Amino acid sequence: MLEGMNWKLRTECPWRDLPKEFGPWESVYTRFSRWSGKGIFEKVFEAIIDHISCDDVSLDSTTVRAHRHAHGAAKKM
Repeated sequence: MLEGMNWKLRTECPWRDLPKEFGPWESVYTRFSRWSGKGIFEKVFEAIIDHISCDDVSLDSTTVRAHRHAHGAAKKM
């Protein structure tokens, strides 16, 4: 269930395109929606953040992706 949510957020595909190995997309969506509404993800991230050291984090242009609409826009003259 969690991997299905992760896949959906990572790929930005519609819920209906969720691969069958994650289970029915309706079930994954319903759980995601309920957990989001109850603030469960915020609680999990708050619990995790206490154990993360920023010394081990490195971000550069090879790990940060642009939004899919960030390219190809017409330039104003």
